[in-house]
Amino acid sequence: MIKVLFVCHGNICRSPMAEFLFKKLVKDKGQEKIFEIASAATSREEIGNPVYPPAKALLKRLGIDCRGKTARQITRDDMDYYDFIIVMDNNNLRNLEFMFGGYREDKVHKCLDFSSRMGSDIADPWYTDDFETTYKDLQEGLNAFYDTLEDNGMIQSGSAKRK
Repeated sequence: MIKVLFVCHGNICRSPMAEFLFKKLVKDKGQEKIFEIASAATSREEIGNPVYPPAKALLKRLGIDCRGKTARQITRDDMDYYDFIIVMDNNNLRNLEFMFGGYREDKVHKCLDFSSRMGSDIADPWYTDDFETTYKDLQEGLNAFYDTLEDNGMIQSGSAKRK
């Protein structure tokens, strides 16, 4: 089982979009049984709130149902439990550093670090109001992440190897 946690500031836009887009990607590839996928926030601001309406509308347009998803904050147990913690920007990295006094660099990555745009952030559509660009950037990062897992032999004929 490959356990992946997507993290952003509030867990109402980028990280739930990443969670549900990645769930769709692995399902479309017939690999959903080897993944556990979730999302969380670094802040407490939105805990309990549903996916932000424009993000929810974008997912719905793609045939993805995110009903029932509510924001939650990442915990120390999450830091230990998940194989991959995929953040959206440098602020998320700084918040993890502050919250937990550091993090394992082999476990925590920015979403676009798997693509040719290593080091780039995925802009927060809460501020930009540009959910399309966020969607495109997420797709790029998520596809590159999946390809990296495949290239590293973690995904093989319907099964997964732990890192």
